[in-house]
Amino acid sequence: MADLFDKIAKDPTLKLANMGRQMGIYPYFRPLSETEGTEVVVDGRRMIMIGSNNYLGLTTHPKVRQAAIAAIQHYGTSCTGSRFLNGTLELHKELERRLAKFLGQEAAICFGTGYQSNVGAITALLGKDDVAICDKEDHASLMDSVAMSGSRMKRFKHNDLEDLERVLKEINTETPKAGKLVIVDGVYSMGGDLAPMPEQVALCKQYGARYFLDDAHGIGVMGQGGRGTHFHFNCVEGADLIMGTFSKSFASLGGVIAGGKQVIDFVQHHARSYMFSASMPPANVATVLACLDVIEEEPNYVQRVHVQADKMRAGLKSMGYDTGASVTPIIPVMIGEQMKTIYTWKAFFEAGVYLNPVVPPATPPNKGLLRTSYMATHTDDQIETLLDIFKDVGLKQGLISP
Repeated sequence: MADLFDKIAKDPTLKLANMGRQMGIYPYFRPLSETEGTEVVVDGRRMIMIGSNNYLGLTTHPKVRQAAIAAIQHYGTSCTGSRFLNGTLELHKELERRLAKFLGQEAAICFGTGYQSNVGAITALLGKDDVAICDKEDHASLMDSVAMSGSRMKRFKHNDLEDLERVLKEINTETPKAGKLVIVDGVYSMGGDLAPMPEQVALCKQYGARYFLDDAHGIGVMGQGGRGTHFHFNCVEGADLIMGTFSKSFASLGGVIAGGKQVIDFVQHHARSYMFSASMPPANVATVLACLDVIEEEPNYVQRVHVQADKMRAGLKSMGYDTGASVTPIIPVMIGEQMKTIYTWKAFFEAGVYLNPVVPPATPPNKGLLRTSYMATHTDDQIETLLDIFKDVGLKQGLISP
């Protein structure tokens, strides 16, 4: 008789994790005892943080922190219910109105997390007779959402317009009555590159597909006033649905789906992750509202994150590092072989830099990388220190030449 747990002892992922722990090179789940935005304390050591999605550095902004405190004092710690029932505050509705306007859309609804936002919208819209057309580097939450929807999935090569058109033509020939949804990230979370949105939207219109833009890493960072990748490309009406998260530039937790009024109304009546989950706690909602205030009143945050990221990208490239196609505050440092990536992460960790190693299956074989990301609140001195460390570690590890 088989035991469900038999697979656990044989699991290759756990074997690698245990080996890494024994060797002292396991990089994941490391607890932070202090976090002040651009610096963290790990195992009693203060380090420069370049592994966070806190792009604008607003987790430490006094106005943002005070808004969270005030919300708890007024509303308590939780709504203890679904948005359908007792879990909707006027605060939620205010945030949705503000976000719809900020994103240039008719309406918006907020979910408990970004993951729930993708799952809710995609499973509400797609069924067994529909087709999801996904970029091969789409976020895992998008892949899971399509799988849960029961629809067919077709994938196209990353940012390859010819391959996208090939897939759209194929679907129209094979199943002309199928509903079609092209699903892409606005900013790709590992490579820091952008979807070619205007060209993709044009293909969607040509072949009768709808367009879903996961802009989790774009909202707050890209476009005029941080309003997203669709504003960056002057393609505000291009996306049928826009998804964003609050756990990055908005210093909180939660997610949003924005689009036309009718489709948003449909999603909120069919999205199971919306209907059967508790609503965003008041402190999280108030935090996002305060971040919106800061972004709108102090545009230098959005401008400065690009200034600091551009300094790092230029410096890394001048040393000989491969930073891929990044044009955003996410800058990958390509390493290659899996264990080399882990040992390189360890060298930077020991040098006082907190960054993220990304290895297969999150990357293709022998395409390991170090994911670095930058904040508006990184100081010029911190950027100079980081560049010095990258030069020193890079030379010692043989990543760059003298």
